[in-house]
Amino acid sequence: MTTPHDRAEIRTAQILTAFTNGGHRGVVVDSPPGAGKSTLVGRIAAEIAVAGDPVVVVAQTNAQVDDLVVKIATKLSGLLVGRLSRDGYQPPPTVLLPNVRVASRVDDLPDCRVVVGTAAKWAQVQTARTWPWAIVDEAYQMRSDMLLLIVPLFKQMLLVGDPGQLDPFSPVDGERWAGLPWDPMQSAVAVLLRNNPDIVPHELPVTWRLPASATRLVQTAFYPFSQFAPGTHDGERATHVPTVGIRRTAVDEVIDLAAGSGWGFLELPHRNTIRTDADTVAATADVAVRLLQRGTETRCEQAPGGRRLTAARIAVGAAHRDQVAAITRALRARGEIADGIRVDTANRLQGAEFDITVILHPLSGRIDATPFHLTPGRLCVLTSRHRHACIVVGRRGIPELLDAHPETEPVHLKDFIKFPDGWEANQAVLAHLVNHRVSALH
Repeated sequence: MTTPHDRAEIRTAQILTAFTNGGHRGVVVDSPPGAGKSTLVGRIAAEIAVAGDPVVVVAQTNAQVDDLVVKIATKLSGLLVGRLSRDGYQPPPTVLLPNVRVASRVDDLPDCRVVVGTAAKWAQVQTARTWPWAIVDEAYQMRSDMLLLIVPLFKQMLLVGDPGQLDPFSPVDGERWAGLPWDPMQSAVAVLLRNNPDIVPHELPVTWRLPASATRLVQTAFYPFSQFAPGTHDGERATHVPTVGIRRTAVDEVIDLAAGSGWGFLELPHRNTIRTDADTVAATADVAVRLLQRGTETRCEQAPGGRRLTAARIAVGAAHRDQVAAITRALRARGEIADGIRVDTANRLQGAEFDITVILHPLSGRIDATPFHLTPGRLCVLTSRHRHACIVVGRRGIPELLDAHPETEPVHLKDFIKFPDGWEANQAVLAHLVNHRVSALH
């Protein structure tokens, strides 16, 4: 019987073969959360570079580029790696490795076997040079217009991404282009598959992040046509929360429930509220701080002897920036113990990984369910960042809100339909959370 590691290695070999010896200019790799997209990108780039060919790596943010530069340069200690940057870029100390070169012009990196930069930067490159190989990381977050701008630079492209995450973001309303084949708001992968229907995406078979307690729910709710398994089995990861000798609250109960099952839902009474609902903000902050106050410990394949949960290994997620600001203020009010807990929107938490996450449900306290709040990628990101447990905070009445607001978005002819829709995904998650619910009285 093959192990998860064996299955991942077999699939990686198949992807490398399809990319370097296949008949398509583009190869697509779909990845579930925590399946090692960036690791795959770094590994394939390194193998091509060692074989003697130059290769380009395209990412979506500067943070992703810096991370990939470090990973690739560490693997290729004997070869030069270029960091293509904007003018005035100051690289962090971690990037300043002996074999890393930084420049704002690609022609200033002629000896670099691998060059890494953002899609926005590559779209501005003006050079007569072309590269035989290009690898795009987080390709589902890259707009199709970016792909059209950079594709003349490369002969073969490998696009790696997570189809369940948030779509490309733009402050411009894209309704005028919806359904058109040149719609720039499509993802790079969507436009590639639309124009090349014979391309069959490869799928990474293992999630190394999600525990067994979360994999099936995340797969059912957000990846109904994909098959992937957890890299660990039941019981390999555990969360221990010591009992403290003070009056127990609903916050303590939901933490204990999540420690045992991987999920918890702290449900406040039904009420229609403003977005920065003071009660849910306070409850969210209380859960995050209480995890630290009780001395929570986690055990997993990375720390079989167990390790103390730190603030840096906790994330708090929300849908809106004003909610993030309110939760941040609430955590600061609870003292130094909360220093280091990351609070952010789903958009900015994409790609990040933590031991335990606490999320404010996007539909909590609302009187409507807008397309923004029903976007399946938003809830997918929030519920798939954890290695051990996820605790959801929200008000009662979310299922009834969904029933009263079925999906009513217009369907455009020839539009690229993405599954599942947000209404179904939310219902699937809520159906699971009903068995992990603790009622809080406020």
